[in-house]
Amino acid sequence: MDPRELKETPRDRREREVLEAGLAESPVKGKPLRRRLRNFRPDAESAVRALGGPLHWMRRLRAIEDATAQHERQLTEAWHALSEEVGEPAVFARQWTETAERWDFAEVNGWIERHNACFPAEARLPMDPKTRDFVRINGEPYEREPLDAAWILRRWPPDLSTARTA
Repeated sequence: MDPRELKETPRDRREREVLEAGLAESPVKGKPLRRRLRNFRPDAESAVRALGGPLHWMRRLRAIEDATAQHERQLTEAWHALSEEVGEPAVFARQWTETAERWDFAEVNGWIERHNACFPAEARLPMDPKTRDFVRINGEPYEREPLDAAWILRRWPPDLSTARTA
């Protein structure tokens, strides 16, 4: 059945009259509506990527964060354990510094290195024409600093009294 063949009910008539009255008073009647500009273009590639789950750079960032958290837990345990074993501040400082220098970050630093090299292209970061570098993400650079002994000693200082009170 064609919708035009349907009879107009009193309710339909009232709604139509309200709409016509509103349109008669509208300041934009007869004028084209302003176009909304969009900062994206839907395309087939983005739809296919969306169906594939997290992208490679997303999985790599998660692996970096998980590995860093695991190192933080292990280092905290080692720092407290060494502070309980050693009574001399100078001996603690020397042994903790040696522990920090021997700590193995090879796996997570490999991921960080790949992240720093590949992330801008994988995430399609735009370029900033003023700096001639990729734009910052939330005001921060996208690059990650590799983990090393200096990173350990900044977070867990070779100070016996600090280790015991933390």
